[in-house]
Amino acid sequence: MAMEQGVRRPGGGTPLPSPVCPPAGFTCWLALCVAEVTPACPFSCTCEGLEVDCSGLGLTAVPPDVPAATRTLLLLNNKLSALPTWAFANLSSLQRLDLSNNFLDQLPGTLFEDLGNLTELQLRNNSIRALDGGLLRPTPRLRHLDLSLNGLARLPPGLFDELPALRSLSLRSNRLQHLDRLTFEPLAGLQLLQLGDNPWECDCNLRAFKHWVEWFSYRGGRLDQLACTLPKELRGRDMRAVPVEMFNYCARLEDEDGVAGPDAPGPPCTKASPEPPKPRPGAEPEPEPGTACPQKQRYRPASVRRAVGTVVIAGVVCGVVCVMMVVAAAYGCVYASLMAKYHRELKKHQPLMGKPEREREDQKQISSVA
Repeated sequence: MAMEQGVRRPGGGTPLPSPVCPPAGFTCWLALCVAEVTPACPFSCTCEGLEVDCSGLGLTAVPPDVPAATRTLLLLNNKLSALPTWAFANLSSLQRLDLSNNFLDQLPGTLFEDLGNLTELQLRNNSIRALDGGLLRPTPRLRHLDLSLNGLARLPPGLFDELPALRSLSLRSNRLQHLDRLTFEPLAGLQLLQLGDNPWECDCNLRAFKHWVEWFSYRGGRLDQLACTLPKELRGRDMRAVPVEMFNYCARLEDEDGVAGPDAPGPPCTKASPEPPKPRPGAEPEPEPGTACPQKQRYRPASVRRAVGTVVIAGVVCGVVCVMMVVAAAYGCVYASLMAKYHRELKKHQPLMGKPEREREDQKQISSVA
């Protein structure tokens, strides 16, 4: 750094002493201070404000020098296949994370342990086949989650238990055939659910989830088409349009099997009775119930739409019947009053009508005597 040795006064005269030239080490110290104040951008990435864009760089690992104050981290269109548990450590300010279009096939259960402020997570178009049940537990503020175009065949229980703020969820184009209703019940604030392009089997295993879907649609949730793949009779038909009566055979199958599900322990149970039921001719004898075998309750499917429709129809019918009863009562009163008036008038005219007839009879008697 070159500096002048003195600065002259405006009117001339003795020059003022100039600042002492700092040593060469001061420049390095100043550079270090500036580097500490301004966080460095990872190599080959572009940074704008609190957004770090590392997309489309062919990365095989997450850059280790991502600034701690980053709020948006874009890692889409890379070659990420595995992530260590500390990949996003110390990024507690991160709000948006995009890992779409990579080769991820497995995510560690504690991968998002430090992302308590995360509101959007994009995992679209990867090779994820399974998820840990506690993967999303550290992200209670998550609002948007995209898991589409993966290889998910099932969702672990409790995956969404700690996501009360979730508004949109996409599970399109996976390998899902059945879903558990209990997995989605904690999502009270969910508004958009995408489940299309999955090989749904519209059988007894999907019955409870169908009832949840009907409730979700009834309360205003948006849902795409759920086309059945199996059985063949329902192929291409929307699961929501399948009448609930078609699932009635599930209860009969459960009664025959004596179990409510594949995880029910113990031997098959039959209906409890003091005497064993008599076997039907040509049928195999049923096993005798044990002493500790509880009586199985028959499943009664509930449909919110049908319940509301039944209440509305019953109300309309009752209203029509009440109106008809009121009209009938009014008609009866009017008819009774008219008949009473008619009989009163008739009684008034009877003496007048009877006198000429008596005179005629008397004249006939006189003429016959003469």
